Amino acid sequence: MEMNGSVIDQQRLDQARLEANGMYSSQFEKDACGMGFVVNIKGKKSHDIIDDGLRILERLEHRGGAGADKDTGDGAGILVQIPHEFFKRECEVLGISLPAAGEYG
Repeated sequence: MEMNGSVIDQQRLDQARLEANGMYSSQFEKDACGMGFVVNIKGKKSHDIIDDGLRILERLEHRGGAGADKDTGDGAGILVQIPHEFFKRECEVLGISLPAAGEYG
């Protein structure tokens, strides 16, 4: 396939075929969904990653921040890895024992 308009033309044909014959329907597409992903590719743990993640959240427009739907949240947040030693120490205070680091299942 050539790298001119024919690639886009082929994509449009494929989409039309899927809409007519397949399970795909553009009416179910959602707009304005976004996410940010921050990581140190060398595996270095750093609070800078949290700061960068918060910066992403501040810059993404989300329905919770806009108050568009008072009855639901927008799912905005940060997923972080809790250090095993911290988690273990806090769980011991509550009488909860954890498996060894790396053995969670």
